[in-house]
Amino acid sequence: MTKFMASAFVSAALLTGASLAQAEMHGDMHPEVWADDQSVAGGTVTAEKVMAGSNGWLVVHRTDDSMKPGPVVGHAPLKEGENMDVTAILTEDVSAGDQLMLMVHGEEGGMETGIFEYTLGASEDGPIKIDGNLVTATITAQ
Repeated sequence: MTKFMASAFVSAALLTGASLAQAEMHGDMHPEVWADDQSVAGGTVTAEKVMAGSNGWLVVHRTDDSMKPGPVVGHAPLKEGENMDVTAILTEDVSAGDQLMLMVHGEEGGMETGIFEYTLGASEDGPIKIDGNLVTATITAQ
């Protein structure tokens, strides 16, 4: 009987793990960005990890102490799910000490899939919000 209970427990644990994996695959995970302060001397900025509920973009905005997103200075594509070491090429000079906001944007609303179409304040390929909050990480360029 103990063998059966242990087997049932392992089966239940595997099913729970499978359900979590399935939920993540279908966009039910919580989008998030992980990034640290870093050198931008090479003209890029990298997020260590980005979770995305659907295909979209990691967008690099300028920001300041107000923590409001400013102009876009880079972007990189995201696939649905876990994205590791996502690197965006910077399209403008960024200096040491500048603050950058790395933000998850969607792929919805634009004219073309796979083409980044967002401009500040537009709805095309716009920012993702969870409970009204932008999904971001803010770093300082070094």
